[in-house]
Amino acid sequence: MSSRPAPLPRTAFRHFRAIPTRWMDNDVYGHVNNVTYYSYFDTIVNAFLIEQGALDIVQSPVIGLVVETQCNYFRPLSFPETLDGGLRVTRQGTSSVRYEIGIFRAGEESASAQGHFVHVYVERASGRPAPLPEALRRALAQLATAN
Repeated sequence: MSSRPAPLPRTAFRHFRAIPTRWMDNDVYGHVNNVTYYSYFDTIVNAFLIEQGALDIVQSPVIGLVVETQCNYFRPLSFPETLDGGLRVTRQGTSSVRYEIGIFRAGEESASAQGHFVHVYVERASGRPAPLPEALRRALAQLATAN
């Protein structure tokens, strides 16, 4: 069993996106439900790729499929807050990428939650692994960092 990571600082991330919480994000305990963080992760990654011209959700011949995900929670968050989602890439292979995401309360320097997605990129038509397209590699270069 691995040890629990410490919250990362904002400086560990290369790109940020504001995430407004919604009333429906809260659970009966009055904080953002754990499953909602994965939606935030997906939004941060895919919005960045779309903005960089590395993903067209309707027509891209190569798409990323999530094959692994994890989240560690450090402090509860709740509606109504606007959060900051940080993004970085810590591993890039021929057809896979590990995206790491930090969720920050506005004004705080350490993550309230953090986790990762591993995407395997596949040909949309066949579902077979495919090399990362050049536009995707260029976008990922902006996010690359050492662990």
